[in-house]
Amino acid sequence: MDLSAGHVWVMVSAALVLLMTPGVAFFYGGMTRAKAALNMMMMSFVSIGLVGVVWVLWGFSMTGGEGIAGLFGSPFASFGLEDLIGTEDMISAGFGATFAIITVALISGAIADRAKFSAWAVFVPVWVTLVYCPLAFMVWGGGLLGAEGAIGSVVGEAIDFAGGTVVHINAGVAALVLALIIGKRRGFGTDPSHRPHNIPFVMLGAALLWFGWFGFNGGAAGTAEEAGLIWVNTLAAPAAAMVGWLITERIRDGRPTSLGAASGIVAGLVAITPACASVSPAGALGLGLVAGVVAALAVGLKYKLGYDDSLDVVGVHLVAGLIGTVALGFIALPVDGVGGGLFYGGGFAQLGAQIVATVVAIIFSAVMTLIIGLAIHKTIGFRVSEEEELNGVDLSEHAETAYELGGVGVGGTFRPVAETASAATKESVNS
Repeated sequence: MDLSAGHVWVMVSAALVLLMTPGVAFFYGGMTRAKAALNMMMMSFVSIGLVGVVWVLWGFSMTGGEGIAGLFGSPFASFGLEDLIGTEDMISAGFGATFAIITVALISGAIADRAKFSAWAVFVPVWVTLVYCPLAFMVWGGGLLGAEGAIGSVVGEAIDFAGGTVVHINAGVAALVLALIIGKRRGFGTDPSHRPHNIPFVMLGAALLWFGWFGFNGGAAGTAEEAGLIWVNTLAAPAAAMVGWLITERIRDGRPTSLGAASGIVAGLVAITPACASVSPAGALGLGLVAGVVAALAVGLKYKLGYDDSLDVVGVHLVAGLIGTVALGFIALPVDGVGGGLFYGGGFAQLGAQIVATVVAIIFSAVMTLIIGLAIHKTIGFRVSEEEELNGVDLSEHAETAYELGGVGVGGTFRPVAETASAATKESVNS
C-alpha cells in the first residue's frame, strides 16, 4: 500500500502529540517546588512507558470494534496489535496511543509534592484501562454516546473532535477526585515555598504544548480545508485566552505574570480542542477569551473550597474543557447548511447533546477514579509520609535532586558551596 500524504500527516501528528507529554513534564516540573521537580517530571515520563505497553497489549482494542454493552471494545480483539501488521490501521493505533498517554499525565499535576511514585505507577495502567479506554470508546468508537449508541441515538451525537470530554474533562475530574482522596499538602495556602520554582521551565512547557497541539487537533483532519480551519483555530483560541488571562490578572492583581501567560495558553488550547473543526476563527477567538478569563478566576477556587489541586489541573483542564465542550451548543457551525449551534439557528439539539455527553463523562470519570484511587490509597497507600514530603519527594522517591550546579543538593534544594562550607566550619568550631 502506498504511503499517502494523509498517512504521513497522521504519523507526524502522532509525533507532535507524543512531544506534548515531555512538554507537560516541563510545565508541571517548573510549577512545583525544586525538591519535587524530578518526581513531577518522572510522573509524566513513566506515563509514556506504562501506557505504551497497555496500549499495544489491550488498550487500543478497547477503544473500537464491536463493543460490550456500548461501554468498551473487547480487550482481545487486537491484542498485541498482531492483526494490524500490514495494515494502515497501525498508524491510527499509534496516533491514539499518544492521546491516552497525555490524558493520564495531565492528572499528575493535582497531586504534586506528596504522591508515592509506586502508587502512581499502579494508578496509570489501571486508570487508562478502566476509565480512558471506555470513555474513548463511548465517544469516538461507536459506544453509548455515538450516533447509534444508546444515549447518542436519543439525544444526538455530541461534537468532540479532539478530546474535550475524553481528554480534558476526564483528566480534570480524575485530578479533583485524587486531590480529595490524597488530601492537602503540608502548609497548603500558607507556606510560601509552594510556588513555581522555575518559570522558564513552565514557559518552555507551554511552548512545547502549543507546538504539539497542532498535531493533537489537526491529526484527524479529513481534508485540506478542514486542516486549515483547525490550524488557524488552534492559533487563535490560545492567543485570545492568553490575552484574557493577562487582562484578568492586571485588573485583579495589578500586574500580569509569566505564569499567567503560560496558563492562559493552555486554557485556550484546552477549550478549542473539542471545537477546533466546528467553529469559525472569530468563534475561536471568543471561545479562547472566555476560557482565559474564566480559568484565571477558577484557579483560585481551590483556596475557597479547600481542595489542594497543586498545579491547577481542575481550574485549567476541567473548567476550560467544560467551556469548550458546552460552547459548541451555541457556536458550532452548520454542516452543509444543516444543524449547528443555537447562535446559527440550529436550535437546542446540539446544546442538549453537548450537555448530556459532558454529564456522562463527569459521572463516569468521577465514579471510576474514586474506586481506583481509594483501592490504591487503602492498600499500598497513595501518599508519602510527612517527613518525606518535608524533605522532598525527589529524595524519598528517587534518591536524586534536581539542582547541584556547583553546590550541594540538600533535600532537593540548592545550597551554594560557600554556604555549605560555612555551615561545616561553624559545626567544627562548636564541637
